[in-house]
Amino acid sequence: MGKPTGFLEYARKDGAVVKEEDRIKNFKEFHSLLSIEEQRKQAARCMDCGIPFCQAGIAIAGMISGCPLHNLVPEVNDLVYRGNLSEAYKRLSITHCFPEFTSRVCPALCEHACTCGLHQEPVSTKENEKTVIEYAFENGLVEEPEPKVRTGKKIAVIGSGPSGLAAALLLNRRGHSVTVYERNDRVGGLLRYGIPNMKLDKSVIDRRVALMEKAGITFKVNTNIGKDITGEELKKEYDAIVLACGASNPRDIKAPGRDAEGIYFAVDFLKSVTKRLLDSEFSDFPYDLAEGKDVIVIGGGDTGNDCVGSCIRLKAKSVTQLEMMPEPPKERLASNPWPEWPKVLKVDYGQEEAICKFGSDPRIYKTTVKEFLKDKNGKLKGVVLVSLESKKDEKTGRMSMVPIEGTEKEVPAQLVLIAAGFLGSESYVTESFGVEVDGRTNVKTEAGKHQADAKVFTAGDMHIGQSLVVRAIAEGKAAAKEVDEYLMGYSSL
Repeated sequence: MGKPTGFLEYARKDGAVVKEEDRIKNFKEFHSLLSIEEQRKQAARCMDCGIPFCQAGIAIAGMISGCPLHNLVPEVNDLVYRGNLSEAYKRLSITHCFPEFTSRVCPALCEHACTCGLHQEPVSTKENEKTVIEYAFENGLVEEPEPKVRTGKKIAVIGSGPSGLAAALLLNRRGHSVTVYERNDRVGGLLRYGIPNMKLDKSVIDRRVALMEKAGITFKVNTNIGKDITGEELKKEYDAIVLACGASNPRDIKAPGRDAEGIYFAVDFLKSVTKRLLDSEFSDFPYDLAEGKDVIVIGGGDTGNDCVGSCIRLKAKSVTQLEMMPEPPKERLASNPWPEWPKVLKVDYGQEEAICKFGSDPRIYKTTVKEFLKDKNGKLKGVVLVSLESKKDEKTGRMSMVPIEGTEKEVPAQLVLIAAGFLGSESYVTESFGVEVDGRTNVKTEAGKHQADAKVFTAGDMHIGQSLVVRAIAEGKAAAKEVDEYLMGYSSL
């Protein structure tokens, strides 16, 4: 490293963040970058640690530690420290298709595995990455030339989320002719409609898609494969197909009164918000969805947090977020040592905004909904909450959260958003292609492989279940290589 003592000389410093009371007035991104000179100092904190766990991307105790893309983090950080951002971009782009996405939405697996973070604050690798890719776009370094030679092979990619885009990008670079099908009206999948604009501005997606179109990739929106076009029809037309439709089957909450008007899956709610904003070019804020309402968000993950932040921006009267599990510890337990993913309490942007707006953290732990209450017109008017405790199942021996009798409590609610995760792929797609699914309804393949059937491959959440954008990109890259080998007998990807 160019600055072996940087971690001793510089404290961690992040880019400025718009204050909560100001950012909740709009749906704009609210994280800004440091100056390049300041970012160079942050990159200088990357120590010559010898074993860069940050780029390992391996499973430890069932969770990924380090970058699944295996970005050569110390090399990129070193080039940023030296001020050579063009070379840093070249180094980063060897392993990473879309740094502009992960530098905004990734939970920074690299940073949580950073050796410097064992005793100090970790290196700000995520902001270093964002500085590099934004510099590259601003200076015309990001190019996607159309291949000079085509192989004559045609490939259909079903789904334009992060895994589908990654597979399409690499397969097009190889010279195959790629068509991406998307059932929604705009390209991006989860990136477009599953992540709010204040977290990932949709112009960032449009910027990348424009480059991909210029390079010869065809995008067909408003086309629902399995309904508008069958799998058999695509098999006849294309030499290979990549299923990258995501884990888009949301987990429901089965409780009395579920049919009440005012209960929505979180992904549908977030899509409605973003679509209204985009259709109106941000002139129509869909306040009618949440204004003046008591909102209950069921689920404590990223999607639940996004619902909290969105509802606050839409002038909700109150927002309560329910978590089934106990509150995590504030610091690592001895049973959760570095470099494992830290299972500690995190206060994300939505919770920060709720604390600012309402004066307290919106989360209630070890709690779920026992019943949805309706008025005489069938509209949601409240919910019955019940506390949970951990109990061992005598038959299976497994621990699970079960209701505690006598802890029921009725609270007002006119809007409930279910953010309880996803169960896997949707059956009409898998049945149309005749592929097998596992017990979680993920598309079944051999371990470590992506081929599901003759001509048919899979990638992303549809293959591994609900996960992170960075893992979806890694999945898309791996599937692309496997498709290329299938078509050509070898692969240079």
